[in-house]
Formats: sequence, structure tokens, C-alpha cells
Amino acid sequence: MTALLFRDDAYLRTATARVVAVEQGAVTLDRTIFYPLGGGQPGDTGALIRESGERIAIVDTRKGAVPGAVAHRLAPGAVPPEPGESVTLGIDWERRYQLMRLHTALHVMSCVVVAPVTGGQIAPDKARLDFDIDMALLDAARIAAETNALIERGVETRTVWITDEELDARPELVKTMSVQPPRGAGRIRLLEIPGIDLQPCGGTHVANIAEIGAIRVIRIRNEGRQNRRVEIALA
Repeated sequence: MTALLFRDDAYLRTATARVVAVEQGAVTLDRTIFYPLGGGQPGDTGALIRESGERIAIVDTRKGAVPGAVAHRLAPGAVPPEPGESVTLGIDWERRYQLMRLHTALHVMSCVVVAPVTGGQIAPDKARLDFDIDMALLDAARIAAETNALIERGVETRTVWITDEELDARPELVKTMSVQPPRGAGRIRLLEIPGIDLQPCGGTHVANIAEIGAIRVIRIRNEGRQNRRVEIALA
């Protein structure tokens, strides 16, 4: 298994790790600061730096074939490090921080548009949530104003862990219809924004919602019978 350092500190920009395996253009490490694709959040990019100073580009991060492992995908043609080798990890921090801000903004917005969430996606320049709601109830100006009013409270976020049984007893915590929290590990990670939001999430988020800054709604559109899509960007 790969130890997920970003779960304890999403602000880590560098760390050292040992190469566990190299196969099919990807490197598995014993620990990582790179977030693997999941929950609508893209995998991190960056580089592995060898002791010689050579930089090996990481173009994507995904969950590995072995449960619990993280695969750091190399740029095509890159020469991988050797198993057992120690490397320094460096993520593309500007890109990651944009994702953190937008991901947290979606949590806040989900408390303004109160409806079942049917999907979501985050990119460095924009993010969106899909809702099962009447299109007539979605007003871009209202959503932006109320989301920004919550962001201006400057509330600190925190991680909360509960058991599978505790989540079963509180099904209202799960807002997303399309993706259920992973079970079987004995505990489930929640993001709490006190007084605003509490829901299962394994992604990376800012420490205080004031870091998001203002958001703007860039588009609202119909995406099918159950999907009303609200796209946002950082103002």
C-alpha cells in the first residue's frame, strides 16, 4: 500500500519516498503527496527528482492495480527510477492549489443548491456539480451571491473519521447519488465545514474556506432528465 501523505496535510509540496515498483510506464512508491484521480478530482502532476538531480515528469496519478497502491504515470519515453531507489517528490503546486480551492467551493455550493447531487467534476480552471432539480429553481446570480456569502465567513475546514456503521445510521450525509463512499476499510473520511457542510470526501481541500476567494457561476444548463449542471470558476 502507498501511504497517502496528502490526507494528513494537503499543503505538502515535497516529500521523499522509496520506489516500490515500476511497470507499464508508472511508478509505485511507498508513500506519496500526489492525489490519484477520484471523486471528480484529477490526479496530480509534477516530478520525481533522483539523487543526481534528474527530474522525471509525472503526467498523471491514478489508483494502482493493487488495492491501496498509487500509480504515478511517467511522461512517454521517460526513463524510470529503479525499485528501491529513494526519490524526492514535487507536485505542481499551483495546479493542485487551484483544484483544492475549487473542490472546497463545490462543497460550499452544495449547501446553496439543496438537491441530490448526480455528478461532479473539477479542473484547474473550473468545476461543476450536477443536480436533480427543476431548472427553474437555478438562478446564477443567487447561487454565486449565497455561495460567496458563505465563503466570506472564513470557516476553517477539518477532517472527521466515522465508521461504516455510523454512516449507515446517518444516510443524509451522502449527497452524491452517482458515487458512494468507499467502504470496507473500517472508517470513512468526512470533510467538515462547521456550520455549513459535512459529507464524505477523500479529496484535497483548503484549510479555511476564505482561501477559495470569490466564485462566479459561468454556466447553468440541462444535461438530461436528472442532470442540471452548474459550472463555476474562481472570480
